Amino acid sequence: MKAGDELAPLEIAVTRTLIVAGAIASRDYQDVHHDAELAREKGSPDIFMNILTTNGLVGRYVTDRLGPLAVLRKVAIRLGAPNYPGDTMVLSGTVNAVADDGTAEVKVVGANGLGRHVTGTVTVGLSRGAA
Repeated sequence: MKAGDELAPLEIAVTRTLIVAGAIASRDYQDVHHDAELAREKGSPDIFMNILTTNGLVGRYVTDRLGPLAVLRKVAIRLGAPNYPGDTMVLSGTVNAVADDGTAEVKVVGANGLGRHVTGTVTVGLSRGAA
């Protein structure tokens, strides 16, 4: 692996179940993540994914692509367009740098039908033999 290498994209169906399950798993009980009627009252067209679910999906994407010896060291993300039910988020990544100690920095973008849902950088420790 070297700087400039691209990771294979990952398509994730943004379902109502994924949004609600992610909110429950992360103990985020804000109504905009599980109650469509209350979300609409607050100005959103529907429920939307929380940042903790997105963070987990970004981490999963990088470790799945780099293999079982990859260890997350840092995940720094910024949200953009919301992930609403019925859309698809496509995660893509590019290796920014690989240090001599095997640490890699990967730029990640997650786009949906509205634009970029998430952008960020993931730092990963790679043990000997990782892809």
